[in-house]
Amino acid sequence: MARLGCRCVWRFGLASLSVPAASLSRTPRPPEPPPWPALRPLVRQFSAKANSKTVISALVSKAKYINEKYEKYLERTFPRFYVLYSTFLKGIRVFYAEVKEIRRIKTNMAHKNIQFYQLPYRDMEKLRQFRRDLIKAIPIGILSLPPFANYLVLLLMYLFPRQLLIRHFWTPKQHVEFLDAYHNTRKEVYAEVVDDLMHKSRFLADSQLRKRMLHLCRKVQEGSHPDVMELKAVRTLFEGHPFSIQMLSSQQVKVLSRVLFLTPRLPSFILKYRLRTHLSELSHLDRAMLNLGVRELSDEEAQVACYTRGLNSVHFSPLQCRLWLNQWLQLSCSLKETEASLLAHGMVLLSTNYLSSSKG
Repeated sequence: MARLGCRCVWRFGLASLSVPAASLSRTPRPPEPPPWPALRPLVRQFSAKANSKTVISALVSKAKYINEKYEKYLERTFPRFYVLYSTFLKGIRVFYAEVKEIRRIKTNMAHKNIQFYQLPYRDMEKLRQFRRDLIKAIPIGILSLPPFANYLVLLLMYLFPRQLLIRHFWTPKQHVEFLDAYHNTRKEVYAEVVDDLMHKSRFLADSQLRKRMLHLCRKVQEGSHPDVMELKAVRTLFEGHPFSIQMLSSQQVKVLSRVLFLTPRLPSFILKYRLRTHLSELSHLDRAMLNLGVRELSDEEAQVACYTRGLNSVHFSPLQCRLWLNQWLQLSCSLKETEASLLAHGMVLLSTNYLSSSKG
């Protein structure tokens, strides 16, 4: 009996200690950690941004499509108005880009502490032209300040585009017509400049200089184009008596002011100061152009440079403009600051009969 009891106890103990396989499979697993709460809002934010970008791009595409349809309608129905409309939009874009470029140049000048005459040619030319455009645009800005005056300004700009609009808002046809008109205005005094030079040359004490100057003036009056060396041979006359800026009469100063597109309706001493300032600026531009090289100029830059220096380049080819600029730089870059008067007279002498068979 004792043995039987021991066996029962042993079996019962083993049974109580053993764990069935089924019970192991039913043991619950530990709960998985919940997902990060920050991920779900981020996903919603990204999807919202993507949706907003899609909506914006769709609206922009729709606006472009409507604008293209509108422009085609204007071009088909109102061709004249379409030319003005497209020119205005293009002018706004070009002017805005130019303002950004001027700001860059000014920032660079302030950062590097450099002056106008130390800039490269293209930066100098942009600053010079932008300053002239700004001076022309200021009266329009003042006129448009009163209430409802902008409608009158728009009417005036439509009726007098040459006088009131800057070059960015000219149509291609207007560009040629207006430049021709401006050049014809200054060309009216070219003959007067040469006549005055010839008249005063007759009273020169130096017979050699008198002979050279009279020959130069007769050559221009007879329709021939002078050589640069002929102008250099008489340069001393423009440094002092009788053709330096200080020695010029009031009428001569007014005539030369018209050659440089400066208003002649100012006192003589102010006109002389402005002449010296603009001729000095032109001299710095010429030296910067020489450093750059005439060949590096684009066709438009070469034509603008010739027009600024007295030649009506509208009807000349880019090659003819570059040939003339080479002649001009031979004269300009060889002169001293005290000989600036020859620079102003040279604008007349070198451009009057250049390729006289061409227009201009």
